[in-house]
Amino acid sequence: MARGFSEFEYMTFDVVGTLIDFEGGITTCLAGIAAEAGVAIDGEAALALYRQARYMPDAGLFPDDLVRVYIVIAPQLGLPAEEKYGVRLRDSARAWQGFPDSAAALAELAKSHKLIAMTNARRWALDHFERQLGSPFFATFTADDTGTAKPDPAFFQKVFDFVASRGDSKDDILHVAQSQYHDIGISRALGMTNCWIERRHAQTGYGGTIEPERFTVPDHHFTSMAALAAAVRESLKERA
Repeated sequence: MARGFSEFEYMTFDVVGTLIDFEGGITTCLAGIAAEAGVAIDGEAALALYRQARYMPDAGLFPDDLVRVYIVIAPQLGLPAEEKYGVRLRDSARAWQGFPDSAAALAELAKSHKLIAMTNARRWALDHFERQLGSPFFATFTADDTGTAKPDPAFFQKVFDFVASRGDSKDDILHVAQSQYHDIGISRALGMTNCWIERRHAQTGYGGTIEPERFTVPDHHFTSMAALAAAVRESLKERA
């Protein structure tokens, strides 16, 4: 049986895809470029091309790598393969929105737990995402801070070291994320308790996120942050 929510001091969160709607941000930007070019694109097809390009061996840090990604996928979408549009896609990250339930859920969860962001995005992007989310985090870790990206265990170790400096351990952390590949599988392998937020529950496939080699059954499973916040609320009431 999964441990109860009240047993954790911390909740660590994947940000892009769990709290921030990066798929909507990318497809909205690409649709704008397409409209200017007089063509139409299919959002899911664009995300599939994005996923393939994003995980090429020469991929860079996110979202800076979107400049390269755009040049790769533009010809396949009938879009102009010019660097200025890749820059536009990268810079669109500054305006990406949180999912409608993210900020309110985080604000509620921050009353009972210390929230820690764990993102493969660079610091400049997280600065914008944090403002979208209401700046709820007790601590934040980016690819710039860790020198690596999830699912590298070294990223998680940086967080473990941080909580250890406070006299706590990974057993005091509930890891919350939507990506099976980047978060749920590796958190299980590292012995963490995890919570899968299945943002694409009403859609098929993995969208813009790489597909895992195998599916990991999570300790907790919700289709929204609002549902997680509600479950934590009920759990705390029962404990009281």
